[in-house]
Amino acid sequence: MSARGEFSSRIGFVLAAAGSAVGLGNIWGFPTQVASNGGAAFVLVYILLAFVLAYPVLMAELIIGRATRSNMVDALGKISNSNLGRATGVWGFVTVSMILAFYAIVAGWMISYFFESFTQIIGLEDASQWLTGSSTARSLLFCGLFIALTASIVVGGVSDGIERWSVRLMPTLILIILLLIGYVATLDGAMDGWKAYIVPDFSAILNADLLISAMGQAFFSMSLGVGTMLVYGSYVSKNENLPALGASVALVDIGVAILAGMLIIPAMYVALNNGVQIFSESGQLIAGDSLIFTVLPALFNTMGMVGYFVAFAFFALMVIAALTSSISMLEVPVAYVVESKGLARKKAVWLLGAIIFVMSSTIILNFEDLFGLVISITTEYSQPLLGLALSIFVGWVWKRDQILAEIKQGNEQAEHSFFWKIWPWYLKFVCPVIILFMFIRSLNILDF
Repeated sequence: MSARGEFSSRIGFVLAAAGSAVGLGNIWGFPTQVASNGGAAFVLVYILLAFVLAYPVLMAELIIGRATRSNMVDALGKISNSNLGRATGVWGFVTVSMILAFYAIVAGWMISYFFESFTQIIGLEDASQWLTGSSTARSLLFCGLFIALTASIVVGGVSDGIERWSVRLMPTLILIILLLIGYVATLDGAMDGWKAYIVPDFSAILNADLLISAMGQAFFSMSLGVGTMLVYGSYVSKNENLPALGASVALVDIGVAILAGMLIIPAMYVALNNGVQIFSESGQLIAGDSLIFTVLPALFNTMGMVGYFVAFAFFALMVIAALTSSISMLEVPVAYVVESKGLARKKAVWLLGAIIFVMSSTIILNFEDLFGLVISITTEYSQPLLGLALSIFVGWVWKRDQILAEIKQGNEQAEHSFFWKIWPWYLKFVCPVIILFMFIRSLNILDF
């Protein structure tokens, strides 16, 4: 069996874990939710829920990972001493592989738009049209390229692959966001976007749907439930203070989401000022893939030559955000295959990369039937239920004295800390109820 890797520095872990959490959803989902749901009032609710719901589950994953020094399947088997734990781990790694399969398709589109901005600069019009078309060949090519990029980083292992690239990619991502925020702020219409984003409408936070969507955003934005944080936690030094480390990850994730809003919402109002439609027929701000692949490219086209360079920077940002998440997703099944099946890391990475590409190709070739279905099954159903299972395993099954012993490894006074006085019972009683409520509410079973 291969020797397990370990993060060589605290900043390396924080940037890798925050990179896992900072994905495409932070950049295209969070900003429009904020602007459509009370501006700064929504941000306050989101930050609150990130710490009362997402942070406790994040800590559960990190503590399981570091205590067991194992992949998700073996870790849950160890703390539960049962096949049910192992089965939950298998469910997690199948779910994360399915998420990566559809995620790679969207990330592939980001790469093609990135190249398209370059072809516009040098005047290759035919290539530009093909790169932004919706052909199967384009989707297959760039999806495969993205998976290959992801695999080439994960092959390097924890410190030489994941950590080394996270330490480069995350600061680059933040720098590009800041530069684009500064540029967009100088354009006509940006001030209206800033008002929509930062002026609070406290009446909106009484809406039940807003609270549910804020809960969902807080939970899913930290990529919880599918084992990414558990596996990253298994590579953390025993000397680290885990509650403080987890708080750092949560703060960086929240910070990047808020920065993304400072870019996306003013950019949308600049687009409106330039004659681009930014509201749907229902009056809601356009979000998701329509925002990224329709509204913003239309904005870039109204900027003349400078628009090509802005597009180049923006889609570079999107590719980096996708890559920092995908490397953590691929590491979940890779860790299992390397540790439990004894396969060499290089073989495991490329084998699993190939399997995920086959899954992605199947979705692309049956796009209308499978794309939305796979997203729904994984993110709306499987992920919250896995989060619920993790809360139950740590809150009800794993022995409390073993949990405390693990936390004390990095902080001998942990038993007397505010974290230890609140977190165990909170994870045991409050988190499962909130997650279950959120799940049932998302199914529209409860009409309130």
